[in-house]
Amino acid sequence: MRGATLRHQQPGTGRVLSRKPAPRGASRMVAKEPLSARLPKPDLGFLRRLLWPVLLGALGFATYQGAQYLLPYVDRPIGRVSVSGELSYINQQVVQQRLAPFVTGASFLSVDLDGMRRELEGMPWIARAEVRRIWPDQVVIRLEEQLPVARWGDGALLNNQGQAFTPRDLDNYESLPQLVGPQRAQERVMQQYQMLSQMLRPLGFAITRLEMRDRGSWFLRANESSSGQSIELALGRDHLVEKMRRFIAVYDKTLKEQIANIARIDLRYPNGMAVAWREPVAPTAAEVAAVQ
Repeated sequence: MRGATLRHQQPGTGRVLSRKPAPRGASRMVAKEPLSARLPKPDLGFLRRLLWPVLLGALGFATYQGAQYLLPYVDRPIGRVSVSGELSYINQQVVQQRLAPFVTGASFLSVDLDGMRRELEGMPWIARAEVRRIWPDQVVIRLEEQLPVARWGDGALLNNQGQAFTPRDLDNYESLPQLVGPQRAQERVMQQYQMLSQMLRPLGFAITRLEMRDRGSWFLRANESSSGQSIELALGRDHLVEKMRRFIAVYDKTLKEQIANIARIDLRYPNGMAVAWREPVAPTAAEVAAVQ
């Protein structure tokens, strides 16, 4: 039969069970968010930006106060100036006198170390000065003296770096070799002197004068240690090492026995040399009488 409804009756009961269809459009239940999550969060960036300057200011103020408290214990008056170094030409008392204006009334932090260094290095015999503080009240100075190697012209000395300096008294340095040349060529003349001295030393020669003339020509005078005889060498402008080797080779073979009669050797020739002999010395009247 059409349109009939089937009903199912549970055994032992008089009830009739029927199934109701699920309502359409049903939605599932969603949990509500807590109130704290729904409230707007406060912006703490402004507070952070404000906090840093406050902390830095407080730290700076604390540092300043601490420095003011400790300053009397740290910045004491200079109580001692010590000078060290291998000093042969410098008097420590003179050094102390030159530094007195820098130390008088100065404290550990206010003393002018750069000014002291410039004052010391302005002294003729001081090549380098190192100045430093040692807490609580000491200034330590280490000096390096000039090392005189040669005379420069008639009014100055040269150190081992080819730098000229002018002490007050040059009379005590007449035994040093004399180097001569243009003012701008001090270092070059010193280098040539050191090289030529090294080449001549095995022959027993010591350079007493080395001159670089305006056109770049080199002349030297050297003494032979065993005989005391001096000779002059004209080297010209170029190829000094080659010319000196040529002289050494010829000297060992033929010139060594004639050193007493040699006045000058000219090495400016490309492949040879010219020897100028000493003029014979006339005997004195006493020597003539002794022979007779």
